[in-house]
Amino acid sequence: MARELSELRHDIDAIDDQLHELLRLRTKIVEEVRAYKHDQRIKIRPAREAEIIYRLFAQHQSPFPKRELFRIWRELIVATLRLEGAFSVGVYMDENDGGFWDLARDQYGSFTPMTPFPSTRRIIEAVQKQEVTVGILPMPARKEDKPWWRRMVFEGQDTPRVIARLPFVPGGNARSASNEALVICPVPQEATGRDRTYLALESNEKIAEAALTKAFGAVDLPIAFTTDCLDPSRPQVWQTLVEVDGFASLDDPRINAIRDAFDGAITRVVSLGGYATPISDAELE
Repeated sequence: MARELSELRHDIDAIDDQLHELLRLRTKIVEEVRAYKHDQRIKIRPAREAEIIYRLFAQHQSPFPKRELFRIWRELIVATLRLEGAFSVGVYMDENDGGFWDLARDQYGSFTPMTPFPSTRRIIEAVQKQEVTVGILPMPARKEDKPWWRRMVFEGQDTPRVIARLPFVPGGNARSASNEALVICPVPQEATGRDRTYLALESNEKIAEAALTKAFGAVDLPIAFTTDCLDPSRPQVWQTLVEVDGFASLDDPRINAIRDAFDGAITRVVSLGGYATPISDAELE
């Protein structure tokens, strides 16, 4: 016999009370974690955040939609992150808007302070000075007059690095559904087991894409994207952005092997960070 509607609603209320109590207990533990981070200027840990979503999606066995599950957990993650200290977002917005604001909101919460910036340069400066905690920038393109990633080819604790790619879960209702963006913040990349890494190469000559593809492929770091430009302040220096499929820190022996493959043509390699790969359409099914 079917249960009465009032009984079903009573059970839902009881479950809601349990969820609320668990949320309170989770917040109490987050406050304990905050004590371990008291000496860290920036509290965000993108790899940890991605691993939470990976784990929840992998164990999810329910008709409850995964996209909404993601939104619930992103709001929870960011709300508790803000308990640990100030947190805000800078968003690149040109005259066409581009939907970056929507991508930022979906990843960093409905109530997180967000500031629009008219130029990529200002966002990088704001993140470096920590006027905002993270910045949202358009994906690099193959042909750009003034690529923003050049402004991050520096080594220093305050230099922003790529930490995430948006959208992390596809199928949102951003005004430009096809838009993608990168997130920057001055925190080091950490491995999750499913990562991509951005490397900037400096060389005294233009390096052919085919040669790069062969060298990176030989050390099991397949290239997903690459572009290059001349450094306007040093006309004889080429800068090449390489996005590789995998995690590769500068002390990885494979990076030295790549430098050796070009017989001294590559004079410097700088890690520009990276990201945990977004959820695929197949993982949403």
